[in-house]
Amino acid sequence: MSLRLRTITREEHLAFIRSRASASHMQVPSWGDVKAEWRSESIGWIDEANQLVGAGLVLYRQLPKVKRYLAYLPEGPVIDWFDRDLDRWLQPMLAHLKSQGAFSVKMGPPVVIRRWNAPTIKEAIAAKQAKRLRDIEADWYEPRAFEVADRLRKAGWLQGDDGGAGFGDVQPRYVFQVPLANRSLDDIQKGFNQLWRRNIKKAEKSGVEVVQGGYDELPIFHQLYLVTAERDRFTPRPLSYFQRMWKALTAEDPNRMRLYIAYHEGEPLAATTMLVVGEHVWYSYGASANHKREVKPSNAVQWRMMRDAYALGGGVYDLRGISDTLDENDHLFGLIQFKVGTGGQAAEYLGEWDFPLNKLLHKALDLYMSRR
Repeated sequence: MSLRLRTITREEHLAFIRSRASASHMQVPSWGDVKAEWRSESIGWIDEANQLVGAGLVLYRQLPKVKRYLAYLPEGPVIDWFDRDLDRWLQPMLAHLKSQGAFSVKMGPPVVIRRWNAPTIKEAIAAKQAKRLRDIEADWYEPRAFEVADRLRKAGWLQGDDGGAGFGDVQPRYVFQVPLANRSLDDIQKGFNQLWRRNIKKAEKSGVEVVQGGYDELPIFHQLYLVTAERDRFTPRPLSYFQRMWKALTAEDPNRMRLYIAYHEGEPLAATTMLVVGEHVWYSYGASANHKREVKPSNAVQWRMMRDAYALGGGVYDLRGISDTLDENDHLFGLIQFKVGTGGQAAEYLGEWDFPLNKLLHKALDLYMSRR
């Protein structure tokens, strides 16, 4: 059965996303408004019965001085990735993007290859048996994921190299998730390690209060975020980015983005943003002060977000990117250590894939990116 592809309206796109259990927050129509420096388009796959059976948000980035674009589908598109005839989905997409002036296509299939449970990771760290997550036996595999990778390679797609770090300009390949479905809140908390449970109790005893904020509290979050950026040595986004994000996402769905602030004695000490699409809930941005860390505001705010995600009917609480390093001397090790304490699972996705529609321009972009 062949599929047609056409530009779809935001309404069609959103209705399709709402018909799914979950999709990435980067594949909802409003994400195009968040990424104001890119042009965006909603595309849809139509079957022979004229039904919309797949959708994608494409972000177009123009090359300097020429009317040619990098077409990017972050953590998308939302299609049947396990279809044995993957070409019937991807060929019409490539033809359409080429007609739109794309010289290269980048996408991130939302397909998990394997998962490692927290105890497995903890054992490997304690035994110093591996330097990287990929070097230890996973607890769960998706055999079909390897077939998807084979199909993509045969069709001419190139796997992006993120070096396993999962950071930079690409979406994280490794993430940490806490399953919420078919578990009670008690079960979820029992899955935490002793340190996490102790820290949550400590925050409660110290009188840390976590409140849900709104648009007007974004400057409070941003002040803490600037402190965090200086401490962790990353370039912060401006307040206007978060304000645009809030307006765009909450206009589409009032629960799409939430803000949480942990106060102690009236002073904001930690703040986070949370994103929701269907049953998938993400911890998006986190920020914390340099002082009063002993009252454990970050653990308190995470536990509040998990409880709210659970109340919203979330099936998974996603703590987003981790590096796959298990080396205690690596500066990114603390991130996986903090997230492993939640008792969840590390998951590895298929990563990002490129299709050069114009090999020369694609190579030029690669060179340009490597020099930045």
